[in-house]
Amino acid sequence: MSTATALKQGIFEHKRQFALHVLLVFATGLTIGSERAVVPVLGRDVLGVESLFVIGSFVISFGFVKAILNLYAGKWGGEYGRKPVLVLGWATALPLPVILIFAPSWGWITVGNILLGINQALTWSMAINAKIDLAGPDQRGLAVGIDEAFGYSGVAVGAWVTGVIAGQWSLRPEPFYFLAVIVVLAFLISIFLIEETVQYARAEIDDEDHHDANLPFVEVLKRATYGDRTLFAAAQAGHIEKFVDTLYWLAVPLYLTSQGLGIAAVGFVVGVHSAMYFLQIATGGLADRIGRRPPVVAGMFLTAGSVLGMVLVEGYLPWAILSAVSGLGMALLYPNLMTVPGDAAHPTWRATGMGVYRMWRDSGYGVGAILIGLSMEFLNVEAAFYMTAILMFLSGAVVYVWMEETHPDFGTHEPPAPATEQPTQTVSQD
Repeated sequence: MSTATALKQGIFEHKRQFALHVLLVFATGLTIGSERAVVPVLGRDVLGVESLFVIGSFVISFGFVKAILNLYAGKWGGEYGRKPVLVLGWATALPLPVILIFAPSWGWITVGNILLGINQALTWSMAINAKIDLAGPDQRGLAVGIDEAFGYSGVAVGAWVTGVIAGQWSLRPEPFYFLAVIVVLAFLISIFLIEETVQYARAEIDDEDHHDANLPFVEVLKRATYGDRTLFAAAQAGHIEKFVDTLYWLAVPLYLTSQGLGIAAVGFVVGVHSAMYFLQIATGGLADRIGRRPPVVAGMFLTAGSVLGMVLVEGYLPWAILSAVSGLGMALLYPNLMTVPGDAAHPTWRATGMGVYRMWRDSGYGVGAILIGLSMEFLNVEAAFYMTAILMFLSGAVVYVWMEETHPDFGTHEPPAPATEQPTQTVSQD
C-alpha cells in the first residue's frame, strides 16, 4: 500500500483536527481584531500621540515582521512540522495583552505589535497549510475559504467585542483582558489537542510528477516573485489589497471618530467589513467550480469602488453598507489569490511557495501603513481612501491582463520549466 493510500485526505475524513484548526484560526483573528477599533484611538486619546504617521508605526512594525516571518514559517513548517511552529506562534503572543495594558508610551505598543506580527505569521501560516494538508487537492479552495472565513470572522468579532467593552468601560485595560483569555486558551489547545499534518503533504508526492520537486529555496523565491507572470500578478495584488486591510485598521477608526461616530459604532463598522470575509467559505468553494481568476478580478474592482465610496457618503448606515461591500470584494479575491500559488506549486515546496506569496502580501501592511500614514499626516485622512482606491483599480487591471487561470480543471497556466541544473543542496519543504 502506498503512503498516499494509507494517508487518506479529505475534510470530512479529518473533521476533528480540521475543526480544531478552524477554532485556532478564529482565535488568530480574534487576537488581531482586538486591536482594530481600540488601539489607534488609544494612541490618540490616551497616550497623546498627535502625529497620525506615528500612530501608523504600530502597523508598520507588524506588517514587515509578519511578512518576513511568513516567508520562513512555510520553510520551517516543512522542515520541522506544522505543530511546533504553531505552538511557537501562540507562545509569542502571551506577553501582548500585558504590554497593551501597561504600555506607558506609544513605543511600547509598537514593540508589542512586533510580537503580534510573529504570532500572526506563524499561527495563520500553519493554520492554512494544515488545512490544505488535510483537505487534499480536490478540496483545496474550500479549505482555504474556510480558513480565511473563520479567521476574518475572528477579526470582526474581536473588533466588535473590544469596541463594545471600550464603550462600556474604557480604552484600557478592560478590552485586553478579553485578548488575554483568547491567547492563553489557543496556546493550550495548540499544545495538547493539535496533531501533526505535514505527512499528508508528503503523501501527495507519491502521485506527482517529480520533475519540479525539491526546488531550492532561492529558486522558489524567484519563481513565486517574478519568474512567473501569473504568480507575479497574484503577489502584487496580494500586496496592494493589504492596503485595504490597513486602511480599516488605521484610517477608518480615526476618520469615523473625527466625523463624530462613537467608539462602539466604529467597532461595528470596522467589524462588519471583516465579518463579510466569512463569505470566503463560499467563494473559495466557488473557485473550485469556476476557477480562481473570475472572483479575483471581480473582487479587486468591487473593493476599490467601495473604498472610494466611504469618503463620498455620510452617516452611520451608508458607512456600514460600504464597509460590508468592501468586505464582500475582499471575500471574493482573498482566498482565491492565495490558492493560486497553492495550485502552481509542487507539494514538496508548496509551503514555501505559499510563504513567498504571503510575504509579499503582508508586506503590504507595512508599505500601506507608511503611505496611508504619510497621506493622513501631510494631506488629510480622506486622501488615504483615494490613494487606496486608485491603487486597487490599477492592481486589478494587472490581474485582468496578466493572471492566467491556475485551477487544474479550468487552467491555461503553465509554470516555467525548472533549471536544467539544480544545486546539489535542495530544500524539501513538505
